[in-house]
Amino acid sequence: MDPASTALLALAGVASGLAGSIAGLASLFSYPALLALGMPPIVANVTNTVALFSTTVGAAAGSRAELKGQRRRVIKLVVLAAAGGSLGALLLLSTPSSTFELVVPWLIALGSVLLLARDPLRRLADSRAASPALPLAGAVVVVGLYGGFFGAAAGVLMLAVLSVSVTEPLPVTNAVKNLATGAANATAGVAYAFFAPVNWLAAGVLAVGCLAGSWLGPMVVRRLPEKPLRIAIALAGLGLAVHLWLSATQLV
Repeated sequence: MDPASTALLALAGVASGLAGSIAGLASLFSYPALLALGMPPIVANVTNTVALFSTTVGAAAGSRAELKGQRRRVIKLVVLAAAGGSLGALLLLSTPSSTFELVVPWLIALGSVLLLARDPLRRLADSRAASPALPLAGAVVVVGLYGGFFGAAAGVLMLAVLSVSVTEPLPVTNAVKNLATGAANATAGVAYAFFAPVNWLAAGVLAVGCLAGSWLGPMVVRRLPEKPLRIAIALAGLGLAVHLWLSATQLV
């Protein structure tokens, strides 16, 4: 890998770490950067998944204040997301990805719409459901499966699910989201390390940048107003959905 490619991946890693820890959109930068280096989509996908685990490490280190008192909740969500991530990795390793890539943009768009409609959905959930634990558990597993299979904007979906299920400041939800999606990433990454064509040099360079960017991300979240940030995340998710849909339809 030449110096220009190394610099591109390092910068994409920093941007991915920031975007992932703030908005759940790490792949908005990392996945296209890997494709730009000429990697086939499957190689770029598994390499991206392995590299993005460092985003979880950096975000957790930068979110210690928000994670206080969240231990039991985080453990439950991590277990559920990890189970989903394992299923997603198995799905990717055993089936072609072309069909799923056509579905991915719609899932991202759904997560973005959920973020925009969070407050009405919260009120509806409070009035209709005495215990949202079972629907939440199922949703976390499904998002974990999605994250293990493809990963782009899994954080947007997880943030949408968690935002609807509980009333709390966005920085807290965001910190919990980072650990849940990280668990799905980690379990899928372990499977890919043994059974998929990971580009380890690219993954290493990308991971270093992700670590730095994700450590800074929680500091940014604390200083930004919640509603504009949530809307910006949702609009960015819709933009990524359009981009991936156009890319997928060009391949068909």
